[in-house]
Amino acid sequence: MLQVTYIRENKDQVIAGLGKRKFANAEDVINEVLELDDLRKSTQQKHDEAQSESNTLSKEIGALMKAGKKDDAEEIKQKTADLKVQVKDHAERLTQYESDLKALLYKIPNVPNNDVPEGAGENDNVTVEQHGDVPELFEGALPHWELIKKYDIIDFELGNKITGAGFPVYKGKGARLQRSLVNYFLDKAVEAGYMEVQPPILINEDSGYGTGQLPDKDGQMYYVREENFYLIPTAEVPITNMYRDVIVNSDDLPIKHVGFTPCFRREAGSWGAHVRGLNRLHQFDKVEIVEIHHPDNSYAALERMCNHVKGLLESLNLPYRVLNLCGADLGFTSAQTFDMEVFSAAQQKWLEVSSVSNFETYQANRLKLRCKGDDNKSFFLHTLNGSALALPRILAAILENNQTEDGIKIPEVLVPYTGFDSIS
Repeated sequence: MLQVTYIRENKDQVIAGLGKRKFANAEDVINEVLELDDLRKSTQQKHDEAQSESNTLSKEIGALMKAGKKDDAEEIKQKTADLKVQVKDHAERLTQYESDLKALLYKIPNVPNNDVPEGAGENDNVTVEQHGDVPELFEGALPHWELIKKYDIIDFELGNKITGAGFPVYKGKGARLQRSLVNYFLDKAVEAGYMEVQPPILINEDSGYGTGQLPDKDGQMYYVREENFYLIPTAEVPITNMYRDVIVNSDDLPIKHVGFTPCFRREAGSWGAHVRGLNRLHQFDKVEIVEIHHPDNSYAALERMCNHVKGLLESLNLPYRVLNLCGADLGFTSAQTFDMEVFSAAQQKWLEVSSVSNFETYQANRLKLRCKGDDNKSFFLHTLNGSALALPRILAAILENNQTEDGIKIPEVLVPYTGFDSIS
């Protein structure tokens, strides 16, 4: 979340940034934050003054009792009793102001970086790069939801029977191709200097708040009521929360992790042709890269992370484009995001397969993730993450783009992992 000191010192910039996001009533919300903070500070001062006076009088009572001045001591005791009531009242109001302020700050998204374009929605995202030739398929080529039936490699009906819509069963060469993609993406990340971790796929409430999924995405997450746990929407959440309430040694920067997990999203309200087949699922596999950096280095890191993802797409021979998301399409916690989309030839559409984001200090402030500088003062670090990669749409594009009349060719880099070079 945003720091109140930052909001106070950069009020106009914050309001303008939230306006770029089309955040409703930005000026009123920011003014409310500052008013609550003023009340919090004035109440804290009154509380401390009353507490200090009470402590001073308590010492006087002791001295008077020793001196045998019982009547004078009793008079002061009444004053301390009144002060204790004031201290309690101030403490209760202080707790309420702090709670109200925190709840309000949780509802305010991150301020976009200056390089984030203006825009009202996804149609205003800016294409900054496009790579590769769009394949021309033979007459009668099929979309992936028909291909998976033809070759019996993914079964949606069986998944629906076992669980429900959006939970496919991968079979035979489909399962092996899925596993091969995971292993290939993990291996390439480790080669690039990421340390592999295997985190839990259930998180507690503190972790959800720590990276900003709560309260913003509460309705999109699967919830386990008995334990108050949530199924993760992405490995970003547990991996980044490894550093909640941690002061990092500057010598340990940068921190780079990669993790593979299943991901779970309710996708409430999703419907229509854009959710067919593998285009949108409730459970899917994803390899995630997470980095933690000194603020001076985070945007150079963001570029390197984008290049890592682009390298994966090029190695799979998938045509892709890179979008700089506009303010209105930016994720709640992100300061800047680049989306990678691959072209799915049979559907004749671009499919998002990765988002690479810099959150600046937004998550670190929630996480209390800090580093000590040379002056021994602590400062918040910058957190970044990216999909490298999310599998369903990658798999859809591979199946569609590599289909022939005789079967589906497997990308060359995956053959050592699959053990086969085609599906037929």
